[in-house]
Amino acid sequence: MGRQVVPLRILRGRGIDVLDQTLLPHREVRRELRDVPAVCEAIRELRIRGAPLLGLAGACGLAIAAESDASTGGLQAAAETLIATRPTAVDLGACTRAALARALAEPNEARRAGVLWDFAEALADARRREDEAIAANGAALLPHGCSVLTHCNTGALATGAFGTALGVIARAFGEGRLERCYATETRPLLQGARLTAWELRQLGIPGTLLPDTAAASLIASGRVQAVITGADRIAANGDTANKVGTYGLAAVAARHGVPFYIAAPCTTVDLDCPDGAHIPIEFRAASEVGGFGEQRWAPEGLDAYNPAFDVTPAELITAIITERGVARPPFGEALERLVRLQRS
Repeated sequence: MGRQVVPLRILRGRGIDVLDQTLLPHREVRRELRDVPAVCEAIRELRIRGAPLLGLAGACGLAIAAESDASTGGLQAAAETLIATRPTAVDLGACTRAALARALAEPNEARRAGVLWDFAEALADARRREDEAIAANGAALLPHGCSVLTHCNTGALATGAFGTALGVIARAFGEGRLERCYATETRPLLQGARLTAWELRQLGIPGTLLPDTAAASLIASGRVQAVITGADRIAANGDTANKVGTYGLAAVAARHGVPFYIAAPCTTVDLDCPDGAHIPIEFRAASEVGGFGEQRWAPEGLDAYNPAFDVTPAELITAIITERGVARPPFGEALERLVRLQRS
């Protein structure tokens, strides 16, 4: 069904080859990243994005660092630099720290780069298995003949494999359950209009694009039977950070009795974060609001409120779909059990 989207290729011993997501859907340009500053720039500028893919990029970035400096101090500094690029998505920090721990467990510095490339390749394989399991677990929740609404981008471009929420949608379509996917534009950077719409076309899934401001009326109309999004960090109590605008979708879905699902791997669950109030929220430049690219429609110099994420309270979430199973309220016990399974 459709063609395979490969947003990141590991070039062992050299670097990574990435699809520049800022240029989609009009241009498909691949860039080879051979040092940590280039990886950090790609993460910061959203050439690479999506919580699971950021985790893989962080692990690869550390392997790249080890090719030139595999000392303990050098790897620790590289890890700190990579993690600081985007604070909200837990996978970037968690995977980079895990890679660092694996490398430092090898006393021979000459072998550390190989250890890190092995770690990155194993992580990429794990992502594929996780995405397939998330898709199967999530598709089973959707009724036959349904239409769903999604927000931002959660397909292969966000994970490097099959996708989380969009993976569920693709699996449901393949099983004959899904008739249509509605996708928000996802302002101000238009990840839905540029990326999700592009992936829906690649997958052959009937899609309808809508402005973010029309989502509430769409849910109220009865045209969608579920709302499903990804997540960048899930707190221990189930509060979930995702692309800004997710909270509003969950609130409207609850008002109209439409199930609201989160799809994410267990690595996105942060048991050390007690609730949403403790999730750091990234704010981005005011220049991203009031225009796109070189085109401006707002007065220059006007301030802007531009959080990249918001937090959806756990009580608005119907279920959290992971590769280890589906968590339902109360989320605290359910998430802890799934994460323990993931670690065992």
